[in-house]
Amino acid sequence: MSGRKFIGLLAGAALATFAAAPLGAQQSQSSQTSPPKPAQTSSKPAESMPGMDRSMPGMSMDSAADDSAHHAEGGAVHAMMHGHQHMGPHMHMTALRAATPQDWAHADLVASQLREAIERYKDYRVALADGFRIFMPNLPQQEYHFTNYWNGFLESFSFDPSRPTSLLYKKTADGYELIGAMYTMPKNAAEEQLNARIPLGVAQWHQHVNLCMPPKGEGTHADWTRFGLQGSIATEGACTAASGRFYPIIFGWMVHVYPFENSREKIWGQ
Repeated sequence: MSGRKFIGLLAGAALATFAAAPLGAQQSQSSQTSPPKPAQTSSKPAESMPGMDRSMPGMSMDSAADDSAHHAEGGAVHAMMHGHQHMGPHMHMTALRAATPQDWAHADLVASQLREAIERYKDYRVALADGFRIFMPNLPQQEYHFTNYWNGFLESFSFDPSRPTSLLYKKTADGYELIGAMYTMPKNAAEEQLNARIPLGVAQWHQHVNLCMPPKGEGTHADWTRFGLQGSIATEGACTAASGRFYPIIFGWMVHVYPFENSREKIWGQ
């Protein structure tokens, strides 16, 4: 499995009020009528980590007003820069099933519709004009996530392959090169709901889990070999013993797609 599949961590899933909402209505597909789009689609600051409950449903943090969110962002970015394959107990992935011909037909259709829809975003400035915002543009990253928060909100209700939550770019000497996209779902989505959108026989959805943050106010001097998304602490008991703050699930479900690749395996990161 390609390491690139594990690089991204950013989820723009939906607004915080929908973090624990029942998903009965969320199972509907793109034929469902979407809520009216508000006048402002980019009210969230570019520095806000998509997926956190302070802006989206992936991060279950009751103390979002304190510095824990900032620590988590730092830990998330640190993990992203070093690759998810090293995250061990901090990564939860759906079990890979045997793909059926129907699964591949569905996945091929999704990739085709996505490829056609985001072709225009090969010019990254068009993406910015359309309301996508770069997460931490000044921090060196293997992949930059351009997130549209309204798209992430809609992902809680319906699925449209042409409407990804985030676009994935590589930094170039004169801008950004479009390489893929990311779909999201709320953290409480069931595997069958994920499978209905992107078949689990084709791709694995993932979440970031078991995060222990250092005691409040100690982030600057914390031992990040123990804390954070790459830290050794991965249970609530060990986190409590270290006087840390434990978050069992910090992001919603996410899956990456690379529709411009030349094989099914590369498109779905296998």
